[in-house]
Formats: sequence, C-alpha cells, structure tokens
Amino acid sequence: MNVFELTQALVDIESITGNEAPAGDYIARRLSPLAARSGGQVERLTVEPNRFNVLATWGDPVVTLSTHVDTVPPYIPCSEDAEYIYGRGACDTRGIIASMICAVEELVDAGTRGVALLFVVGEERNSAGAYHAAKNGRGSRFLINGEPTENKLAVGSKGALRMEVVASGRMAHSAYPELGESAIDKLLDVLQAIRRVPLPADPVLGASTLNIGTIAGGRAPNVIADEARAEVLIRLVDDGEATRRAVHSAAEGRAEIRDILSIPAAHFRSLHGFETTVVAFTTDIPAFSGAWGEPFLIGPGSIRVAHTAEERVEKRQLVEAVGIYKNLVQLLLRG
Repeated sequence: MNVFELTQALVDIESITGNEAPAGDYIARRLSPLAARSGGQVERLTVEPNRFNVLATWGDPVVTLSTHVDTVPPYIPCSEDAEYIYGRGACDTRGIIASMICAVEELVDAGTRGVALLFVVGEERNSAGAYHAAKNGRGSRFLINGEPTENKLAVGSKGALRMEVVASGRMAHSAYPELGESAIDKLLDVLQAIRRVPLPADPVLGASTLNIGTIAGGRAPNVIADEARAEVLIRLVDDGEATRRAVHSAAEGRAEIRDILSIPAAHFRSLHGFETTVVAFTTDIPAFSGAWGEPFLIGPGSIRVAHTAEERVEKRQLVEAVGIYKNLVQLLLRG
C-alpha cells in the first residue's frame, strides 16, 4: 500500500476525538506484519476505556515519529483528484500518519533500528494521549512530531490557554427586568473586558491572539437569563501565566473563570538543510514534557485548510514527506 492509498484508507475511518479506537485498530493491524517480518513490536497502550495509543518499536527507540489519531468534527469522507486527497483529517493528520509509516517501513526493511512510531489520542481536545505517553518514556532521544507545516521544520509554535467564562444571574419576567439579574449582560461585559486585556508578543512567534469560540445561555427571549457561559481560547507566545492572571482579574466579581487547558509556547532547534517556518497552532509537544526526547515539528499539508470543509493534502507533499522523515531519522540516528 503506497502513501496515497494509506492516506485514503485512514481518511475513510471516522475518529473524531473520543472515538479513536477504529483508527487505532487499523494502524495497529497495518503495522503488525511489518513488525513481524522486521523484528519489531506493536503495542496498544491504554489511555482510558476504549482509547489507546499505538506504539511500534524496532529495538530501543532513539528517534520516535509521532502524531495524533483524532480529528475534529464533522466527519468528511475521502475523495481525490490528480493533485490532492480530500476529507476530514487529510492533512491533520492522516497524510502525516501515512508518510511516517511508509518512511519507517522503508527504513526498517533496509535494516535500520532504534526507530519508533507513536500515534496518540486526544490532541484536538486535551492531549490526553501525549500526557499518558509522557508518563512512560522509552528512552528515545529525539521526537519528530507531525503537524501540517508544508514540510518545513518549525522553529516555534504557539501555546494555548483555554478557559470557560461562567456568569450567574436571577430569572425574572422580561417585562420587569428590574426584578431579575441578567447573566447574559454580565457575560457580555466580562467578555468585553477580557478582549481589552493586553496580550504579549514574541519576536519569533508574533502576537498572542484571542478567540471567543462559543457562547450559550438563557432560557427564552421573554426570560431574564439566570446563566450564561462562553469558551475562550488564547494562542500563547509564552508560558501564559501573566495572561491567565489578567483574564481572572478582568472577570473578578462578575463571572467565574474556569481554567480548562494551558499549554506553553515552544521554540525548537533548526537543522542545516531544512527549510524553516513558525506556526501559530498548538501541538502535543509540550504535553510530552521531553519524555520522548528533543522535539522537532514537521509534516505535509497546510494548516490553513485543516479543520475546514475543504481539508486536503497535496499528493506531492506526501511523497516529499516520506523522504524527509527518512532523512531526518537517519540524521538524528547519526547524532
């Protein structure tokens, strides 16, 4: 099965976060014959019921290639044309999984040892699989993490601060608003205050950005709302602690801030001969906490079409990625 066929097969498996098991099963079955003929081992590492990471090793790992199995909703089946493979996860990260598997297949069939594949669950929500893997490192010295970077080696990636803003009020008939207390009004005021919080910038990563992703609340148009909530995501350029404190301060006394997730920004080493880039998205790398070695971030596809109805990956980049991953593994194995 070539890299195109493998990408297509993976895209056709729905694995929205929480439902990664079918994709994990397919990957484990796909790797088992390769491991059997080349002296490798395939493991399913339970993260929680019906959710598991897949780890394949050839000897004690020195270099580990890793990416995530889960996708965002909604599921979009696979299609293709002469240039692209389309569908949910095509670039984030089905094409990356396929490129990594094909690269390692060529490497181990040529006798390479000290390489591993690690495919984890939950990156799109809370990095559950990476946090679990961080508790059980296998001595790997280098981690090649796959995300859509257009096959350029990232020298930095932003972090993420995710919070829930919850406001409480008192219900009343909307004809007599003085008898109630609108949670929605409170929430809107707090969100405006949060939007005015100064956010830091970094000379490499650029400016922090804020997105109010969801808003919900209230009972009916003729009822003063007794509850309202919103989800906020800030793309970090540092560890996020000062920003977190500023958001809590902006809401003090008017709404509750619930801290959901905090992942710091990251800077990476460049390597001679690799074109570099900087990415504004967050990865599993901080969750690994160095347990699988020094991280490098690279993969086929463009983040600009990930999570969209037009998600796709260029076939040319898939072929390039197989060679890039092989070269990078060999370079790192040489130290």
